Amino acid sequence: MNRPRTMTSRRTHTPANRRTGTPGKHGRRTAVLGTALLLTAGLTGSATASGTKDSPAAGTAGSAREAAALTGSAKLYRSAGDDISFSFDAHLAAKDNDDPLKATGTFEWSHYAQGHGAWAKAEVDCLLTGGKVAVVSGVITDSDLPGAKGKRVGITVHDTGRHDRLGYSWASVGNPVETVGLPKCVSSAPFEKVKKGTGDFTVVPWRPKF
Repeated sequence: MNRPRTMTSRRTHTPANRRTGTPGKHGRRTAVLGTALLLTAGLTGSATASGTKDSPAAGTAGSAREAAALTGSAKLYRSAGDDISFSFDAHLAAKDNDDPLKATGTFEWSHYAQGHGAWAKAEVDCLLTGGKVAVVSGVITDSDLPGAKGKRVGITVHDTGRHDRLGYSWASVGNPVETVGLPKCVSSAPFEKVKKGTGDFTVVPWRPKF
């Protein structure tokens, strides 16, 4: 059965040099982010994931400084050799424990295939975590995909420790540009598997005071 496509743009141009350290920035590769995280039809999306460290339990010294967090990076597997990357640096301060909408940070992702591709960066506007699962949303602030800037997207991460998983809000529509009116902290189930040897996601669980 066909898999959903990742971000794939219809235009092809050579993006300008971007700053070092952004996931999936491959200098001269062309832009194709639109479905860059929705597996192009016909591409397979299965893979084993790398081992990850357990995130600190709530109440320990490691998590006492923040109420929730999602950090780390990984690549997704494609049998056709697509280069698909995600990176997260999202945090909810301890003082904001009662308000996930006060989360801060950024997340980035990219998709390149056969010399074409695109990337995007979003500013976090909500973070919810429960156990080893995190849902983060944000508004795209920088991208070489036409129409992407200003769109809100959401991503789900399941930090399983050995076979991390990931999902994204545009899984059903094929393109983050088409996610019109998406509420904060909304995403899909984590149906993707992380490429073996690349994942180091860490989720700090939120402990709401009900």
